[in-house]
Amino acid sequence: MNSSVISDKKIATNTLVSDLRQLTKVGLSLSVVFSSIAGYLLAVESIHIPTLFLLGLGGFFMVGASNAFNQVIEKDTDAIMIRTKNRPLPTGRMSVNFAMSIAVLFTILGLAILYSINPKTALFGAISIFLYTSVYTPLKSVTPLTVFVGAIPGAIPFMLGWVAATNKFGIEAGMLFMIQFFWQFPHFWAIGWLQYEEYKKVGFTMLPMNVKDKNAVKQIIFYTIIMILVSIVPVLRVSGDFYIHPISAIIVGLFGLVMLYYGVKLHKSEQNSDARKLMLASVVYITIVQVIYVIDKFLQ
Repeated sequence: MNSSVISDKKIATNTLVSDLRQLTKVGLSLSVVFSSIAGYLLAVESIHIPTLFLLGLGGFFMVGASNAFNQVIEKDTDAIMIRTKNRPLPTGRMSVNFAMSIAVLFTILGLAILYSINPKTALFGAISIFLYTSVYTPLKSVTPLTVFVGAIPGAIPFMLGWVAATNKFGIEAGMLFMIQFFWQFPHFWAIGWLQYEEYKKVGFTMLPMNVKDKNAVKQIIFYTIIMILVSIVPVLRVSGDFYIHPISAIIVGLFGLVMLYYGVKLHKSEQNSDARKLMLASVVYITIVQVIYVIDKFLQ
């Protein structure tokens, strides 16, 4: 075979793989899988590797499906924004039909895999993908409350691991849900601040009252405080089998204060640079907190 033909095929394959990674947002999907695994580890006395593998794989497919559906729905608005205009669909590198096929395939695979763990896990996975694609995505151009709606599917993965391990939704899973639920408000509002002008172009309302001002940052600060309090509540042993030691609560609280510090800085400066620091601090926070919870559990 001609070497140029082989080279062209290799380039085409690499492009397709890259486009699939963008369509399903592999990085985000893996971070969600991390949350699910953390929730699973918090629930079990002994790790069942096959279940852990199925949870990770099923969760990956479900998040990938949500992202693919989202990009199909937002193909036209993605073409307008600088951050998204080079995605596979707005550039025409991938057809809508192909993207929809991937989304449907990932949904079926994800649901089937999660169902093999237990029906409740599949149910919450299905609720997550439905809310993200059918409620959160359309509401972006309607109301700032879209962030509240989006926080629901965004908070499901952490507690999904607990449900996968125990086959029940109780106060423990509810607490894991609340921790990640309240975390999303400062996180996504920081992103909304950074992308305000871009979102405004396409009519997305991603800040409180859809105004980029100090009042929006006050909301960020308020929800950051709520997030910190909810994150340390397990130290009081009011959340069933999920509890943490005082030293872990102190560490979690200190990391939360770092987020709060950047929120206060943003309130003073109203600069994108501080919003970016807050956003990055929030990513570090949720990752570190989940790691601390797991370490604490296995030291008990």
